[in-house]
This record gives sequence, C-alpha cells and structure tokens, in this order.
Amino acid sequence: MTEGGKLIIFSAPSGSGKTTIVKYLLDQPELNLAFSISATSRPRRGKEKNGVNYYFMSVSQFKRHIKDGDFLEWEEVYRDNFYGTLKSEVERLWAEGKNVIFDIDVSGGLRIKKKFPEKTLAVFVKPPSVDELKIRLKKRSTESDDKINMRIAKASVELATAPQFDKIIKNYDLDVALNEAHRLVAEFVGAEMPPKED
Repeated sequence: MTEGGKLIIFSAPSGSGKTTIVKYLLDQPELNLAFSISATSRPRRGKEKNGVNYYFMSVSQFKRHIKDGDFLEWEEVYRDNFYGTLKSEVERLWAEGKNVIFDIDVSGGLRIKKKFPEKTLAVFVKPPSVDELKIRLKKRSTESDDKINMRIAKASVELATAPQFDKIIKNYDLDVALNEAHRLVAEFVGAEMPPKED
C-alpha cells in the first residue's frame, strides 16, 4: 500500500457512543477527515445503503476478498458475519489527501495500529458501565434480547483490551467526550483547534 495521511481509529463496545463521536469529528473541517467504509457480509438493516453505511457482500464474496489479500484487517464477528477494511478504501481516501477515520471493532482497530504504528492514533471509547451499555442497546430496539446479550458478553472482553490503545476516552458525558476526542485528533493530525465560542 502506498502511504498517505494519518489513520485515526475509534473502537469500543457496541452502544458506547463511538459512532456519535466519529460523526462529530467528521464535521470538523480543520481535521481533514474522511470516513473509511467497512465491508460486511451481514444483511442490511433499515435504510442502510451500499457504499454509504457499508460495502455489503455475500459471505462467498467476502471470503474471496480474504483469499486475494484485499483486506487491511477483517474478522468473523459472529458466525458468517464478517467485517473488514478494504485496502482499496484506505488508498482511495489517501489519494484524496485525507486523514482516514475508522469506526471499527477492537481487534480490527488493534490490527491496523500494528500495521501502521507511526501513522495511527487508536482511541478506545469507554462506556460508563456494562449496565449502562445494556440500557443503551435496549433503547435502540434494533436487536433481539439474545443478540443484545451476545453484545454485552463481547463488551466485557473488549473492555479488557482498552489499555492496548493509545488513548481512552470515558464517555460519561457526551459533550466532554466530544471535546476530548476533538482535541486528541487535532493534536495528532497537527490541526489548529478553532477558538471556543463563549
């Protein structure tokens, strides 16, 4: 892969608020960020669009890309439920002169960090507690109780990996978490923070 801008990874258990933080950062023009769209073999949910939310593929297509070495990282999160980052996606964004931001799961985030240690800022978003996570996931009402329990079990494992990240943001108060994320990324990419409005 040809090297380009910086890589910023946000990982967290489901329901920690990382997607909200990433969306906020993408709206800050001085950071010059572009979002890396992941590939997945899971079915679309709701109004999701191919090439916007994810690159949707069949399981066999996904496995062919694995065999061809097309992924920067990939993982089988649940059985036949694959997620991954295509090398071509990162190269496309680097070619546009952008820093690339990822909203990906913990092991994928750590794999990218290992491949590009100097260019990557890996941030772990920590929820207030596992109980709070359960409440947030239930509020979404997009998944069955079984699926939520699977996510909660996975969250406990993911929380144990937090010390392997460069930075940990505790998302107890969203405004505080957004400000901290903004400051960290601005420092990392060498951007000036805009003056605070009174």
